[in-house]
Amino acid sequence: MRINQTKNNTNFKGVYNNKFILSSLEAIADHSASFSAGAMFVGATLIRPLAISATPKAEKDNKKILSAESISSGIVKLIIALGISMPIENAVKNIDKKQISNKENFDFLSQTIKLSSNLISAIPKSILAVAFIPLVADLLTFKRKENKKENKAILNPPTFIEFKNNINFKGKKDSVLTKGIETIINSKQAQDFANNFSSKKDDLARNMTVLTDVLLTCGSVVAIEASKKIENKEKKPLIINKLLSSAISIVFGCSIDKIIKNIGKNIVDNFKNENLSNPKLAKYLDGINVLRPTVIFALVYYALIPIFTTYVSDKMTKIDTAKEEK
Repeated sequence: MRINQTKNNTNFKGVYNNKFILSSLEAIADHSASFSAGAMFVGATLIRPLAISATPKAEKDNKKILSAESISSGIVKLIIALGISMPIENAVKNIDKKQISNKENFDFLSQTIKLSSNLISAIPKSILAVAFIPLVADLLTFKRKENKKENKAILNPPTFIEFKNNINFKGKKDSVLTKGIETIINSKQAQDFANNFSSKKDDLARNMTVLTDVLLTCGSVVAIEASKKIENKEKKPLIINKLLSSAISIVFGCSIDKIIKNIGKNIVDNFKNENLSNPKLAKYLDGINVLRPTVIFALVYYALIPIFTTYVSDKMTKIDTAKEEK
């Protein structure tokens, strides 16, 4: 069976064993949360704003505030990923597997912990992103603040320099964080969780992405509504766009991910066959399972639906405004 599969896929054989591809998959598996944040950063700061600006028949001010929200969100997500996700990822990477009681559950639990760093920081990220929307909106129109000293303080917060210097990216084996994660992985509750859900490991990244997106959206909507710096006329398009984008991306993202997963099953099986003797095969497969949904959701959210959601949110805002004026 293996010979036939390999023969039918001779064109892919070099790809299956390509050192660059294998090392990339390993890096994605080791830094799954950071990879996700990086993809979001590129999509939020570049692709989505371009799509929003290309939306026909939408108000210029609405485009500006929606682009500002996207850029602010991407920057905040990346900064927090550097401060939270990377130390956790490096701590997990440096855990001595000899000390793990159930090695079969290790990969599932370690990947869950790494991806959870985006989940647990979702609410703080959404609040910070909303707080920076007015600043980014002003920068997009090159609007100058009267108090330049205050503006300079916002753009260059002194506390961030201290925070950056205190981040431990080395993830030493004897660090408190590493020992804490190791204790969690060896706990009965974590092992029971892995025994019950590790069979769904291939869908772990997708499911965590959905949960994270729901929390980000809820946090953003509440923060936008409560913000005193965002004008009321700007809140409606932001909230409508956020809810639409989240709902559509979850539905389409999950559907496309399932389709791509089924279509690529034979390719993944052949990849396994070609790397059976490679001790890092499990990690490569983790990389594939993170790469697939991350790219799909990023394309859907940041490239495919922004024009539609911007157009709809703009129209709905105009309708509501017209009703209020009557």
